[in-house]
Amino acid sequence: MLMNKFSKFKHEAGIDEAGRGSLAGPVTAAAVILGKNFKNNDINDSKKLSPIKRLELKKFIEKNALAYSVAFVNSSHIDNNNILNSTFKAMHQSIENLNIEPDFILVDGNIFQPYKEIEYQCIIKGDQKYQNIAAASILAKTYRDEYMSNLHLKFPKYNWIKNKGYGTKFHLSMITKFGITKYHRKSFKIKSNQQTLQIN
Repeated sequence: MLMNKFSKFKHEAGIDEAGRGSLAGPVTAAAVILGKNFKNNDINDSKKLSPIKRLELKKFIEKNALAYSVAFVNSSHIDNNNILNSTFKAMHQSIENLNIEPDFILVDGNIFQPYKEIEYQCIIKGDQKYQNIAAASILAKTYRDEYMSNLHLKFPKYNWIKNKGYGTKFHLSMITKFGITKYHRKSFKIKSNQQTLQIN
C-alpha cells in the first residue's frame, strides 16, 4: 500500500496533472488533502488502473478526502504561455480552490513553481509512492477524461472519447484530413499543414 503522506504537516496537499502531452484539450491538475486515517489499498497511479476502477476510486476520494480540487487550463493559454507554465497555473489554481489551505505541498514529478510561501517537495513517480498524489492523479485523469468525452460530442470525427486528445495514429490522420479545432494546441507540432484552423 502507498504511504499516506510525506511530511509531518497536518494538511499536506498531493498534486498531480493530466493531459500535459496531449495535442488537444486542457491540461488538468488536482490537489487532494487526506486525513491521517485515510486508507484505500486500491489507490495508485491512475495509469495503472482501469477506467472503471478510476471512477470507483474517484467517488471514494471525493467522499473521504478532507479537501480536493480540480483545475483546467485551456489550449489557448497553453499556446500563449507554454505547457510548463500552464501546468503550473493549473496546479496553483487547484491548490487555491481547496477549502483548506495546505501547510505543505507534495508534487508528482521533478519540478514545481512555488505557491505562495508554502513548503513543498517534488517526488519522481510520486503517484506510485504516496496516496495523496495518487488520489490527485485519479481525479485529474477522470475529470479530464470526462471533459474530453464531452468535447467528443461536438467533434466526433477525432474520436476524443477514446484517445482523449493524445496523438494516436487515428487522431493524427483525422487532423491531416480535417485540420485542427480551437481545442487543439497550435503551439504543439502536430502536422506541417496545421495552419488551417477549423472552428465548428
